[in-house]
This record gives sequence, structure tokens and C-alpha cells, in this order.
Amino acid sequence: MYIDNLAEIKKVAGYRKFENGECIIEIEKIDFGYLIKGQVKGVIDKLEIFSMPMPDKLLVNNWQSWGPSRVIRKGFKLSFPSELIQKFGFSASVMPEEYFNTLLSDYLIASEDFVIGSLSSKIGHPYFRIEDDKITVMLRYFERNFDDWTDIEPFVVLRLNADIGLPHYADLIAQQKNVKFASSHPLGWSSWYQYFLDFDYEKMMGDLRRSKELGLNYEVFQIDDAWEKDIGDWEPNEKFPSLEKIANDITSYGYVPGIWLAPFSISETSQIFKFHPDWLVKDNNGNPVVAYENWNKKIYALDTTHPEVTKWLSELFKNLKKSGFNYFKIDFLFAAAIQGKRYENVTPIEAYRKGLEIIRKSVGDSFVLGCGAPLLPSVGYVDGMRISADTAPFWDPTGPDIGYPNAYYALRNVITRGFMNNVLWWNDPDCLMLRKEDTQLNDKHRELYTLVSLMLDNMIIQSDNLSYKIDLELWNKVLEYKKYGRRKFKVEGLMDERYKITSAGVNGVDELLISDLSSPTFEMNFDKKRVELTKNVEKRPDGRTFNYYTEPKSQD
Repeated sequence: MYIDNLAEIKKVAGYRKFENGECIIEIEKIDFGYLIKGQVKGVIDKLEIFSMPMPDKLLVNNWQSWGPSRVIRKGFKLSFPSELIQKFGFSASVMPEEYFNTLLSDYLIASEDFVIGSLSSKIGHPYFRIEDDKITVMLRYFERNFDDWTDIEPFVVLRLNADIGLPHYADLIAQQKNVKFASSHPLGWSSWYQYFLDFDYEKMMGDLRRSKELGLNYEVFQIDDAWEKDIGDWEPNEKFPSLEKIANDITSYGYVPGIWLAPFSISETSQIFKFHPDWLVKDNNGNPVVAYENWNKKIYALDTTHPEVTKWLSELFKNLKKSGFNYFKIDFLFAAAIQGKRYENVTPIEAYRKGLEIIRKSVGDSFVLGCGAPLLPSVGYVDGMRISADTAPFWDPTGPDIGYPNAYYALRNVITRGFMNNVLWWNDPDCLMLRKEDTQLNDKHRELYTLVSLMLDNMIIQSDNLSYKIDLELWNKVLEYKKYGRRKFKVEGLMDERYKITSAGVNGVDELLISDLSSPTFEMNFDKKRVELTKNVEKRPDGRTFNYYTEPKSQD
């Protein structure tokens, strides 16, 4: 159904019947707008809710962590390099067959006049198809057969601009799902953006020692990709000792041990692929579906509904925790949500959520950081979420905006998805790289990335060879700022891409003005300090570290 404007939204309500199914759409008035809900029955593939005119500017959003969240203008056409389509595969979209030919926005859209977004993605995939002058609000159920009337994923239509509407939209998601996650986020170090795959036990120990010599006060020390035998074979390779030894060594320095893995991905060279091909998502001919390509290999997807897989996945994470790890960066998560045949007849979204549920139950209260993750289906399962493309030791405003590593586009997403932070999870802006060598980033780049991350109260993880010259002045600013605990913040200028970030804490109200992100050109105004805090560290017998901040006693 097409409506000329949102004032006509009530016309969308009613009963609809189509070839293999039927649906009922209801419209309910809520604060600042409307709730669209309803039910479906029968075999449902694509369900069109309504269509409306395309505004001059629109904020669109990709389905997973790395994908762009950006403002486009009417007439924008997606330009995706054809040579990368097979390599990206399902990382670009849960619907690559449609994505590479049609402009899509997943979960939400926003403008100067409205925000429209889905409140959940439990069974179906909510998205928006953007064609010429028209936007169509869609739900994809992948030919799921509903024997009984089943609630659809609800949408809200908010008559608010993006700056105000997106934070309200996130609050509505959190309220509906009663979202819970870790009460605080850790300060830490990761190996990836310095060493990539060239990382080993000796380098790990070297940076552990130097972190103490420099007094960097990490809480978490996380080893990234490079430790495993293969993608899917999660055992230490010849460069590392046992998992217990790695975790014990990290713990001995007073840090929480962290580890990276891509739990739903299986490489074509792995033992899992060789001996358990029945564990993989299949096509209609019974052949494993390639989810994406990386590490110069084809990567397949675990069928998280297979009974043997659920047992294997649970034991994997229980053993990692038993070995001493309490911080888990789980990556390339979209692999569990690819289209294909599974042991159980479920949608890709249901399969993905089942996999996350297994991991969450297996690690208990450990900190779980999602990455490469479908965003809305992950709500309630992770404590932290990467919300940007990989950062990189370069800043390139002219590069392809398709989720490739690039500090410029990564920071753009940190701002445009800032409304999710401390509501749905803790936003991970990706690592700070504070080294002054082996990088193309200059002082301005490092400073702005750090300031935005601090002002938005994001997770802060550093990734540097600590034997290099490090911008310790900037890191000390991180430590000083983090003393003041949680912050309330506001982002303005999303549609104009001239950003104003206001951040309030017990130290005062600070303001960051970014007039040109590409340069970058910005102005930072720190409020006058109102409170001086002293940090006290308590180490619990169970290995956890607690930081307490108190005001110095008056001399009067």
C-alpha cells in the first residue's frame, strides 16, 4: 500500500490475503507517533507493510556491524565492486540476491522529519527497499510456514528528527525486550590492529610486560585472530602454548584474559569441514553454502540447529571459560544467519539467535563482544557490539564505503550509531591506535577518534605494539576521563553531517564540534573540572578487578 505522507499511516491497517498466506496489520497511537503491529499465517516470504515518498536526505543502515550507517541523498545508487561480491557474500546482506541490485536499509531509516524502525528481529528480517522516489517498508520471512497466527516484527513510526528520534527508538527497543547487559565496559588491549596474523606467544608476553612498565592500567588483555589452528578448529597452533597457560599468564599481570574466535564460521581446510560436513548449512542440492571468503579460503556456516553442533558449541565456550577466559570477542557472527537448509525448519534469523543463546548460556556473566553481527537480532545476547567497519592505520574519505577497513568510515559509524550505546549494549568503536610510527594516522586523527569514543562513553580498547612510541598523553587523557564513570551524551547534526556531541558527567559538560570529519576539522571544549577523584583498585579472590573512585578528603 502506498501513502503520500505519514499523516496517512492509519490507511495501512487492515486484512490482506495473498497466494499462500494472509496477514492483519494494526496501527496503534503512541507517544510521538505510531506502532505498527500485526499477525501472519501461512507460507510467508516477503511481506510489504507500506510504501511512501523518498525524502531528499535519508539515513540508512546496513544489517551488521561493519556495514555503513550513513546519510544518502535522493538518487543515490549503490556502487559495489563486482570483483568483491563473491568475497563479501552474506557479510554484505542476509539477502545478497537483492542487496547488490537494489538499495536496502536494514532495521531503520531516519530523516529530518521522521524515524521508522523495527523493534525486534526474532523470526523475520525487517528492512527498507529504496527505489528511485519510493521507500517500501518490508519484512522477510524466507518462506517460513506459520500454521497459526503469529505476531510480526513490530515497527514504530516516530514524527521526530533523526537527532531526537533515534535515541527514543533505541529506548523503545530496550523497553520491549527488557534488555540487560554488563553494568560497565572494560578498558583493554587487543593484538589485531598491530600484529594481525603475525602474532605469537613471545609478542604477547612482551606487550604484557611493557603494559605494566608504562602503567597503562588495562582491565582486559585480549588475544585476537592468530592463535587458532584454523577457522573452526579452535585449538592453539604451534605459536602458542595451551589455553590455560595463555590465560594464566594474562591473569598474572592483573588483567582479565580475553580471546577472539569466529564461532559460526568453518573454513574449507578445517577438520570440522573434513569430518562433519553434515554440520553445515546446505543449499537445495545438499551442498554446503559458502558464507563468504576470507583468509584466502572459502568459509562455510555452522548449522546452529543441528543437535551435534549445539553440543559442540556449548562445550567449546564452556571449555574456554574453564581455561580462564572471561572476555569473548565473537566475530563474523553473520555466518549463522545465511540463507540455506538446516536441520530444523527455521528462518536464518531464528538460527542465528539460537546460536547466540547457546554462547550466552555457556559463558554466563563473562563479557561478550559481538562483531560482524546482525544488529537487531543480537540485542539481549551481547554486552558489547562493534558498530563500525574495521578501523585501520589510515584515514581515507575517498575510499569505498562498503564496510572495508578505514578509520574514517569507522568513526563515521561510531557517530551515526551512537544512539545504541548504553541502551542496547556498550558500543565498541573499534580499537584506538595510539602509536606514532608504523601508521598513516596523524595527531589529529588519533585525537579525534579518542575524543569521540570518550565523549560517547564507548568501550576503549587499544591496539599497539607497546615497544613503539605511544601517544601517552592521549592515553592518560583516556584514563583521566574514565575516572568519572558513565556519561550522558547527545549527538546533533546527523543529517547535516556537521556533528555536535555534548557529553555530561560528574566532571562537567563537555562539547565536541566536528565541522568536517574528512579533514578532520574539530573543536573540543572541556568544561572546568568540578570534581577531582582518587582511584582505588580492589582485586577479588575470583580474579575480577573492581575500581572505586572517591573524592579526596577536605583539608578543612
